[in-house]
Amino acid sequence: MIELFYWPTPNGHKVTMFLEESGTPYRITPVNIGAGDQFKPAFLAISPNNRMPAIVDHAPADGGAPLSVFESGAILTYLAEKTGRFLPSAPRPRAAVLEWLFWQVGGLGPMAGQNHHFSGYAPEKLPYAIDRYVKETNRLYGVLDHRLASSEFVGGAEYSIADMAIYPWIVPYERQSQKLGDFPALKRWFERVAARPGTVRAYARGPEVRPDANAPMTEAAKKVLFGQTAASVRRA
Repeated sequence: MIELFYWPTPNGHKVTMFLEESGTPYRITPVNIGAGDQFKPAFLAISPNNRMPAIVDHAPADGGAPLSVFESGAILTYLAEKTGRFLPSAPRPRAAVLEWLFWQVGGLGPMAGQNHHFSGYAPEKLPYAIDRYVKETNRLYGVLDHRLASSEFVGGAEYSIADMAIYPWIVPYERQSQKLGDFPALKRWFERVAARPGTVRAYARGPEVRPDANAPMTEAAKKVLFGQTAASVRRA
């Protein structure tokens, strides 16, 4: 049994996509990031970066004590290796999947996240910052579109953890000031992944955990989520 510490964000959706696709038994422990659950000592013990998602594998392969993993890319890799699913074993296709997984965690996620912040959450609209991150998001969409023009899925011929990592960060494309019609290969891939039953089931978990997901972010939540320092962790 996998215990998933989750909130319905792009990084959270990555892991439910894997678990639903693979049929791996799991249960969700909500981590309300707007209320500061990520700073509670019990959560920091498994996710010292005070970010969700994180997992605890209560039946690890070595038969030992429960094993915790934090960081979404590491979680996807761990689950893929545990189940033997969605990560090729042959060196070349495996390298391709891992390349694009790291492309997402090191590029698309951070840049799109800054896009979201300065366009939607920053108390002061800073034209330079908005323009910078909208353009960089656009560049990354172009990179992905070019890849998908010659590949059925991001990592190659087979659906993989690279697709699961990237898809949730494309879902809010309108918030990122992007138009999928400008990227035809990306659009075809996006619609294909969206229609997968595992994707549909994964995204259905979000409203179960957070029924008010579409409500505007409160000022109290913004204070929790933005501007934290090392003192936030030391106090926990």
